[in-house]
Amino acid sequence: MSNTPHELAEEFPDKVELMSSLKQSDAHFAKLADEYHEVNRAVHRAETNVEPVSPQAETDMRKQRATLKDEIWGILSKA
Repeated sequence: MSNTPHELAEEFPDKVELMSSLKQSDAHFAKLADEYHEVNRAVHRAETNVEPVSPQAETDMRKQRATLKDEIWGILSKA
């Protein structure tokens, strides 16, 4: 399978070490990161037609991914 775009390490390359640390020390952050990863993979599978979904479902998943990314950024920017 090809590289999945929008991985957190690509989105926040200067925060990779901080994200790794937070995943170990902050259960809420770890849960958000895991959820982001799951949604991001689902979006990628939908975009590549590995697991096709309706256009509305794909849009909803993208919105969920953006919301999670915003919440993750909020934590990273304060840490």
